[in-house]
Amino acid sequence: MFSVFVPSESSLKKAVIEDLTALPENAVWIDLVNPSAAEDKAVERLAGIAIPTREDMQEIEISSRLYIENGARYMTATLMCHSDTDMPRTTAVTFILGDHRLVTVRYDLPKPFALVEAKLARSCTPSVTGEMVLMELLDAVIDRCADILERCGAEIDQVSHDIFEPESERHGHAKQYSQILISIGRKGDLTSKVRESLVSIGRVVTFLSAVVEGVKWSKDMREQLKTMQRDVASLTDHASYLSNKITFVLDAMLGVVNLEQNNIIKLFSVMAVVLMPPTLIASIYGMNFKAMPELEWAHGYPMALVMMLIAAIVPYWIFKFKKWL
Repeated sequence: MFSVFVPSESSLKKAVIEDLTALPENAVWIDLVNPSAAEDKAVERLAGIAIPTREDMQEIEISSRLYIENGARYMTATLMCHSDTDMPRTTAVTFILGDHRLVTVRYDLPKPFALVEAKLARSCTPSVTGEMVLMELLDAVIDRCADILERCGAEIDQVSHDIFEPESERHGHAKQYSQILISIGRKGDLTSKVRESLVSIGRVVTFLSAVVEGVKWSKDMREQLKTMQRDVASLTDHASYLSNKITFVLDAMLGVVNLEQNNIIKLFSVMAVVLMPPTLIASIYGMNFKAMPELEWAHGYPMALVMMLIAAIVPYWIFKFKKWL
């Protein structure tokens, strides 16, 4: 499946193509989504470029992701997908820029593409080019990463509050430590994926900044590239900060769980020590030897109960006095 966008008077119009041999020559953006072999061939004939396969797009070498071939600039970036769900993932997207026409190849549905398509469909200059569309897409991707990091930071703060809430609020209800640990794990996974995407986008922006030296790009677009580089650098630093914060929160969570477990073990240990003297008394008077002086004593049973009670209270009072409880 693919979409073709051609410029009109004040917007970028989406063209519906039924015949692959009738692609419009004035198309400035061709968006390939899960393309078939026939669609790849049709776009290759129109744009005079080679469409990379899905396996080629998944290569991690810089030379396989950023290169120039037959005058066209190939840039493959890793973008976020489904970041609003419990199963976020990344996908490889290739941007091919040649002869003022942009071709994008993707096998998923990153949200920035839909946002840019809607924006350009509302308004854009009649002289729009593939370079302008590319800048809009990169800007939308960076904005999307910033939004995800902001949301992730707020959620991490909430998790931190749940862990370090006042002691008075922790009593009276069971803390759902397993849910908190799952939430921390998800935030860590999301942050790492966003950072991976930012690093990839940063390489694309740096590559573009290097190749525009020999291309007649407007001053505004050059300044926009510099702004993107600064934004990517700052967002990458922020993602690293969030990763460190998540690590700290995870360590704190494990420490709190360990303290809770120690308190439970301490409680059992104290109960064992408190019950040990009464158990000793009950064991002594449970032997039933004939020579025991208290065996025939009428008040022996209540006296034994009183002694066991005192033997339990004294260790408990000592623990409280020493503030071990």
